[in-house]
Amino acid sequence: MYYVGLDYHLRSSNLCIVDDGGKTVKQNRISGRWPAVMEAIGQVPGPVSVVFEASCGWGLLYDQLCRVARRVVVAHPGSLALIYKTRKKNDRVDAAKLAKLLYLDAVPQVHVPSAATRQWRRLVEFRRCLVTRRAAVKNQVHALLRTLGIDSDRLRFTRKELVKLGKEPMEDRPGLERDLLIEQHRHLSDQIRRVQRELNRIADGDGRVTLLQTAPGVGPRTAEAFCAYVDRIERFGRSNRLGSYFGLVPCQDASAGMNRLGHITKQGPASVRQLLVEAAWIGIRKDAGLKARFDRLCQGRPERRKIAIVALAHHLACAMGAMLRTGRSWQSQGA
Repeated sequence: MYYVGLDYHLRSSNLCIVDDGGKTVKQNRISGRWPAVMEAIGQVPGPVSVVFEASCGWGLLYDQLCRVARRVVVAHPGSLALIYKTRKKNDRVDAAKLAKLLYLDAVPQVHVPSAATRQWRRLVEFRRCLVTRRAAVKNQVHALLRTLGIDSDRLRFTRKELVKLGKEPMEDRPGLERDLLIEQHRHLSDQIRRVQRELNRIADGDGRVTLLQTAPGVGPRTAEAFCAYVDRIERFGRSNRLGSYFGLVPCQDASAGMNRLGHITKQGPASVRQLLVEAAWIGIRKDAGLKARFDRLCQGRPERRKIAIVALAHHLACAMGAMLRTGRSWQSQGA
């Protein structure tokens, strides 16, 4: 077995090949994109294991490497920095480090979902990006109207209201800005609807999304994002590990009997973490049990509301994980 560390870049990459004895056999630089990398790895005599760091577009590289290698490992770049820190860092050194870690079976791996699940995740993130752009357009409209002394607090951006806003008498330059912003809002709204139709089609074929929507505050967008990133619930030993996966647990510094807890880690997909927090805010208005837990965490202190809602989002993530594991719908705990 040969162990190959690959430091991949779009136009050039570095390979380091280690044999069964842990000795470096070959180290070279490859010019070109992934077909050139596949050709170089295919020329290695004997079975090959390959490791590379996860980066933008790593899914395609993983699929292609699986065709020429017996085993392909995708390394977590954040965890690699903690394991293998050094003052000397370049592509050649990084490839050698990856190969040695693979030989020692010490690579911090990332979960590799199927190609369909990766596309589902991208569609979830793309919708989130479009919603963010539309929110920015709305803010620009509010800012424009305030500069003109027009009350915009009750503007809800419905079609009827946008038509009415487009007929408001304005000077040429503010009117041009208004017309373009309204046009951008309509265009983005149409795009969001197109993406949501496709997401709804995917959700209709996945019973997990329907199951999770029985939880208070959890709508189709939160449920689908949760399922897309969790993928297989079996890969989590316990449901409470989901809080750590989505970055909803506090940083911890414990030593010699001292235990210090800081801000949440914010690791994992930020979009799902944000959706879970939004679901928690809605959930305390719909479920008496969640509201009682929220009040208990607040301890009667308004400044603890944000801490309490994050803790509630953590509880909701763990509960949703348990629902996926057992197949049972949400059971309210009452007040």
